[in-house]
Amino acid sequence: MTDKPDPAGEGVSLDTSVPHIARVYDYWLGGKDNFAADRAAAEQVIATFPDVLVSVRAQRAFLGRAVHYLVTEAGIRQFLDIGTGLPSGNNTHEVAQRAAPQARVVYVDNDPIVLLHAKTLLASTPEGATAYIDADLRDTGAILEQAAGVLDFSRPVALMLLGVLHCIPDEDDPAAIVTRLLAAVPAGSYLAIAHPASDVTDEINQSMRGYNQQGAAPVTARSHAQVSRFFDGLDLVAPGVVQLHRWRPGTGDGGTGRELANYGGVGRKQ
Repeated sequence: MTDKPDPAGEGVSLDTSVPHIARVYDYWLGGKDNFAADRAAAEQVIATFPDVLVSVRAQRAFLGRAVHYLVTEAGIRQFLDIGTGLPSGNNTHEVAQRAAPQARVVYVDNDPIVLLHAKTLLASTPEGATAYIDADLRDTGAILEQAAGVLDFSRPVALMLLGVLHCIPDEDDPAAIVTRLLAAVPAGSYLAIAHPASDVTDEINQSMRGYNQQGAAPVTARSHAQVSRFFDGLDLVAPGVVQLHRWRPGTGDGGTGRELANYGGVGRKQ
């Protein structure tokens, strides 16, 4: 992709001078929807934290396993996926609708380039539905109001917050944001989180400090205890909050013996 303000010619203005986390993730995942500033920041992180490439791929794999569990074992048919990022393989609606064609998925992100690619996220099965909301995670009221046009909030919903809460600094109280989202869904709903870990290796903390010197918005890794607190009041699905590659790994997944600085978990609202 060339570094132009409007690569799709759709009137969406992109700031390509500073890295944005969705586009940096896209680069790490081997995508092409990123710019020079994103690539430079991504390479700087790789230099200080080489396992970031393993980590972001583990997050995509965790998404697939979590969604498959939620559909096939928990019976969930509605998903609110906030912090969607750029489309990649096995997006939430693809995993969910393979198992349950009637599944309904609402995606939320606030990166303009994700909006440009939203049509990829709207390829629903005829029986189900998908929608895209251009909004920031902090604006929970607007998200919930718009999502209610597709999702039935009187029935269980899976809240997917994968790789997004670390974009919310402590001063913006990410736990309160999670609490507001959970308050809007009924008992039997689920919360799935993937979050970079601060207490597995210090390399990730060094890399985030470097990224924050140039990124459009700061990112924050958190400890196991801090990530676990997002699930306060929920019943955790076994094995609880663990490193992503250790959450219900399948027989075809990579080894779980290595340490990976990324936590994941799924909890059920009582």
